[in-house]
Amino acid sequence: MEIKKDCVVQFDYQLKDVAGKLLESSSGAGPTTYMHGHGGMLPALEKELAGLCAGAKVSAKLTQPYGPNHPDSMQRIPLKHLRAKKKPEPGSIVVVQGEQGPRQVTIVKVGKYSVDVDTNHPFAGMDLTFDVDVLDVREATAEELAHGHAHGPGGHEH
Repeated sequence: MEIKKDCVVQFDYQLKDVAGKLLESSSGAGPTTYMHGHGGMLPALEKELAGLCAGAKVSAKLTQPYGPNHPDSMQRIPLKHLRAKKKPEPGSIVVVQGEQGPRQVTIVKVGKYSVDVDTNHPFAGMDLTFDVDVLDVREATAEELAHGHAHGPGGHEH
């Protein structure tokens, strides 16, 4: 089956910068699962995966898939709003709860009661390569279509 709108896709990946340095990998975490055409995947990566079948491997070189880096994207956040198990350090990436849900931010400065964070995605402004191994492609179930996302391992459980 070919990847197209309303298909549930499972894949493993490695994410590298332009120098080939490994930034992120699904290795050991299980495959990534999403429903194609429903906004659950980076648009540039989703475009590269369209038309592939299970067993396909692709190396997709993407230009700033997380958007440009905006130097004016700094915010001061109370420490209590961080989802961190330990005290954050400058350079560390943490998750904060925002108006549109959780998002990753990078700690710039730590104070007694608050932190200054860079709200750009940690990979914003970077050209990246996704090495993808497509593991499975199937039609979405009626329930998945109604909810607008994949269910099951690596997807979303209710």
